[in-house]
Amino acid sequence: MKRIAFLLSFPLLASPLWAADLMQVYREAQANDPSYAAARANLEAGREKTPQARAGLLPTLGVTGNSQWNENDIYQRSGPVLYRPHFNSNGYTLTLSQPLFRWQNWVAYDQSKFQVAQAEANFVQAGQDLILRVAQAYFDVLYAIENLKAVRASKISIEQQLESAKKNFEVGTATIVDSQEAQARYDLATAQEIASESDLEVRQRALQAIIGREPGVLAPFRRDADIPQPQPADMKQWATAAENDNINVQLQKAALEIASREVERQRAGHYPTLDLVANKGKSTTFGSVGGGELDTNFQNVGVQLNLPIFQGGLVVSRQSEASANRAAAESNLEAARRNSALAARQFYLGSTNGLAQVRALKAALISSQSSLESNRLGFEVGVRINIDVLNADNQVYVTRRDLAKAVLDTLMSQLRLKAAVGTLSEDDVVAANALLDPTATAQ
Repeated sequence: MKRIAFLLSFPLLASPLWAADLMQVYREAQANDPSYAAARANLEAGREKTPQARAGLLPTLGVTGNSQWNENDIYQRSGPVLYRPHFNSNGYTLTLSQPLFRWQNWVAYDQSKFQVAQAEANFVQAGQDLILRVAQAYFDVLYAIENLKAVRASKISIEQQLESAKKNFEVGTATIVDSQEAQARYDLATAQEIASESDLEVRQRALQAIIGREPGVLAPFRRDADIPQPQPADMKQWATAAENDNINVQLQKAALEIASREVERQRAGHYPTLDLVANKGKSTTFGSVGGGELDTNFQNVGVQLNLPIFQGGLVVSRQSEASANRAAAESNLEAARRNSALAARQFYLGSTNGLAQVRALKAALISSQSSLESNRLGFEVGVRINIDVLNADNQVYVTRRDLAKAVLDTLMSQLRLKAAVGTLSEDDVVAANALLDPTATAQ
């Protein structure tokens, strides 16, 4: 039986647990996240705007054919039918058209370049959004694990207090109120443990929705990891960079260029158009006309001028609409600049204040660990009771949880700060990943 048990456990021994780090999770998200896949497809679609607009400047070539049966009654007025010719006719025409002057087509071609730039900026934004979503989901799981550890440590401490209160009540050194209070704290701790377990499950499923599989074991942060200060250490420089380089600002700049050219394109509805048109074809008629078959070969080339005079006010209305859209685009650009600068300031302050909080909590953790060691020593020599040790141990878990929260929030602030200035990239994922310990597990 022991041999069977060993063989059953051998696959587990041969496949040791390993912790997936942030970089591995990010790679899986790139391959499996549906939102990112949709953004990639939208980029491919957006890049087709230029070939479509260019088509309005290039020649078009088409061929048409026809075949019809003709029956005619020919007679003098109020007289008998002289004869009834019936015949079949068919033919084809090859038409070549080359725009010579269509100003709206040239404007549309210029406009398409900004539409492509807009599509590319949207894809960059989707890439940055993917990094933020992956990092947030990954960090949320780590925090949920630390929170569950702290809650369980607190529950153990309260459970010991409950047992002590019950024993003291039995021997008459404590009242029933003490026992009931301890029981209430224990029940509350149990409820908090259930809520923490549920929160961890939700966080894991959120990460699963991004990478397409259960996240499994994740690498936690190294205890000695130091988060660097954002560079440059000047909030105004970050705000200025955000006003110019934020992805949403770039999108609104492209939208303004598109709207400005749309005004010009609609104004071109008043302009004449000039096309070079060439036709070549053949028409064949055979039957009772002339008693035989007639063939006609034709070819012609020329220019075609179209001068719009009045179209019911349609062109004027569309031009007014385009002007209003341009004004809206200008306002949207200004709003994007202000919001980007505000976001940069907020995330810069979140980063710097977070670093200060991390330093304070690291010091508090050292103090809590020292307190735990002192209480353990005091328990061994008889000057401290078991509850004191449990409370000190619980304080270590709580401080460690708060430290993890501060570290995660600070890192997210730095990533969002990079996104606010449009520079968030895979290098930042690599830098954050360097703070993890893949040889350890968060569970």
